[in-house]
Amino acid sequence: MLPARLRRVPAVLLAAALCAVAASTAQAQNAPAAQRVFDRARAASGGPGWNRVLGWHETGVDGDVRYERWVDPIRYGLRTETRGPAGRLVRGYNGAGEWRILANGQATGSIAQPVLAEVRAEAFFGAYAYFYPSRFDLRSVHLGVRQSGGRAFDVLRVQPAGGAPRELWFDRKTGLLSLMVEGAGVQRLTVELSDYRRAGPVLVPYRAVAYGTGLSRPKERRVESLDFLPADRSIFSLPRRDARARPAPAFDAARAAVPAADAPPSQPERKLAY
Repeated sequence: MLPARLRRVPAVLLAAALCAVAASTAQAQNAPAAQRVFDRARAASGGPGWNRVLGWHETGVDGDVRYERWVDPIRYGLRTETRGPAGRLVRGYNGAGEWRILANGQATGSIAQPVLAEVRAEAFFGAYAYFYPSRFDLRSVHLGVRQSGGRAFDVLRVQPAGGAPRELWFDRKTGLLSLMVEGAGVQRLTVELSDYRRAGPVLVPYRAVAYGTGLSRPKERRVESLDFLPADRSIFSLPRRDARARPAPAFDAARAAVPAADAPPSQPERKLAY
């Protein structure tokens, strides 16, 4: 039962207040200097076009294996499938649980905090979620301006709520994200982003080269196709045992792939807060 003082509040006003509280659950804590860098990066890579990205589905080659990845830019969701000599491996995250399906069909996963923080960060940064502060909780600070390879970068430390932090290096000349760094010291892993192309309403990198921790040599990932169709949320959760043998929902590459050209997306525009 509501306290007496709340029972005196008109029902309509009380409902409005509760809705306001629910709508404000995502609270970005961005330092003003960091927010200015985000604003410039967003404008340089599509501006309002980011509001038209309702899903993220890409295919390509990562190192020596083919991969397919879905990311949800509306709320946490990540699914990655790789196909190599060992067979098909699947990893997913639905915002709460991390899971994997091994090549032999065995399902597994982890509840270890470091693993969950890592996969949550992967879902966050893969969705460019720092461009949507009303959807995702995060904290960011401006670490200063740094020089590398004759270029100047605005360096931000960004941490999604519940996820591992990363450093984002934005080129001061173009405003675009050029480097992403996770870990520190001997655990430091750096990813260089390049080959920016227009894909529908936004400008995104089609090439990423990782080097550092756990890699004997640089590892290149190249995007071959990209579309922004919303994914069925069920693909981000571990499928039931009788459905594990089935692949993710088929998609029509000819219909959905977005060429590297300034063309409108195939899905209708929806007005979303950002």
